[in-house]
Amino acid sequence: MSDQSDKTNISRRNALKLGLAAGVGLTVFGMKARIVMADEGQVLKVANPAFDQDWSPLRGGGRTFRWNSIWWASPMYFDSQGNIKPYVFTSWESADNTVWTFKIDPKAVFSDGSKITSADVKGSWEVSSMPNTKNQRADQVLSRVKGYAEIAAGSGNELTGVATPDEGTVVVTLAAADPIFFMRLANHIAPITKASQSRGSDGEEIIDWYKPESKPVFSGPFKLTSIDIDAGKLSFEPNENFFGPKPKLARIDITSIEDNVTATSLIKSGEFNAHTELITSTIIQDLGQEFSAGPLIPTSQHFWFNISRAPMDDPKVRQALIMAVDRDGLFKASYPDGPHKKADQILNAVPGAENSGFEPYPYDPEAAKKLLAESTYGGPERLPKILFVGISAPAIQAAAQFIAEQWRQNLGITAVDMKPQQDSYAGPDQNSVQIFRDDVGTRVPDAVSYLAGCIASTSSNAQNKLGGYKNDKVDSALAEATTKAADDPQRIALAQEAQKAFREDWAFIPWYSQAMSRWATKDVKGLEKNLDWQVVEPWNISIG
Repeated sequence: MSDQSDKTNISRRNALKLGLAAGVGLTVFGMKARIVMADEGQVLKVANPAFDQDWSPLRGGGRTFRWNSIWWASPMYFDSQGNIKPYVFTSWESADNTVWTFKIDPKAVFSDGSKITSADVKGSWEVSSMPNTKNQRADQVLSRVKGYAEIAAGSGNELTGVATPDEGTVVVTLAAADPIFFMRLANHIAPITKASQSRGSDGEEIIDWYKPESKPVFSGPFKLTSIDIDAGKLSFEPNENFFGPKPKLARIDITSIEDNVTATSLIKSGEFNAHTELITSTIIQDLGQEFSAGPLIPTSQHFWFNISRAPMDDPKVRQALIMAVDRDGLFKASYPDGPHKKADQILNAVPGAENSGFEPYPYDPEAAKKLLAESTYGGPERLPKILFVGISAPAIQAAAQFIAEQWRQNLGITAVDMKPQQDSYAGPDQNSVQIFRDDVGTRVPDAVSYLAGCIASTSSNAQNKLGGYKNDKVDSALAEATTKAADDPQRIALAQEAQKAFREDWAFIPWYSQAMSRWATKDVKGLEKNLDWQVVEPWNISIG
């Protein structure tokens, strides 16, 4: 909110910018008009980089997921420093890391004033787990809960391990002990909805249940008041029954603007004051350091080698391709002014990332040339064309082009192609691709979870990007680490051993550790985000 001196000096130009009629002056309505104008000024105007067709909060990923926290509550949440905070759940405890008991805040209600109950929590988790819901990360939260495996396999529709002894208590029984299970719940991957609205009698998600015409109720600080999918416009207004702090914003408007140059221009002009995800190499020069500033989160971007696809099936080729790239230059080519940081390894922003024992890959063009000559291909002439996918945003294009130019200069490789699509090459079609550009990370500040999601043989990244990668040393170290308590030093030590074992397979080009950018102008306050890309405390967002 502006202070009183600001309120009493609102110019006619500012009034017009706030959408008031030109002929309406402050003298007509006096102080009441000034208060209304101040409230109307509290509007977060967000540019979204695509015309997203699905805004269901149950998808567990994608651009729309990044705004889940403004209209849905979660059991707990992590703040921007990685500290866990109570939300719908006020307490959690377990004697054996297998049976967990959670208590619901007695003040927690939906936007219609009805209580958030244990049945709502269970139903929300169950509908998020259903295969047809297509929640991208439900397994990261609920995979160890009894009954989840059957739901995921299509043979069940109930989390048998979730009991509701009363409306304020949720008891969860896991299929195997998990010392950090409570941490897995501190996110909006499976947000808390009114189960009778989001889930049908068949257990499946009800189509468009969250749209205003379906008269849904909401658990978060704001409620969706209008949505026009074709126009790419959404509006949110405060939830007057929110059980947390009163929201400071009068409204949040999200508008789709696909072109990054246009979006940047509109933000510079003041027509918008925030963006869902603006990725350009010149973002600092264009919009200033503060626009994209933010803490490092446990997410990193790399170029992953499909080791089952020629020529990546030859370890010497992989080693040559990595050692031929100046990774300092790679980072400068893509993010010369930040906000991200150059990565030498996978782990970042979790305990164990520092002093991990992972030796950075060297830049040595002469050694790289020698390795390529010693490979089964003998040199660049016999290599098949190398295809990159996931080369979409400008900064990503700059990085991929830098790598290709390094290979041309240092190894004589010229047959390189790049495609923006990534998902279309997963599964059986992965054999047409040698390199996937993709992010990896974790939703909890834990090194074991981080690596289990990207280099364990059971991970999607290992199966679909690394071409069925499997290293027994990696798998055994991570499997043993999962049995250790969160504060056991051996948990971290084993994760570090797994990462060092992966290093020796030369299966990726490290790129950068990700900062969780604000993507908002300096006038926007309280838009800090956490390790899960969520706005930490959306009720605290204000303008000016």
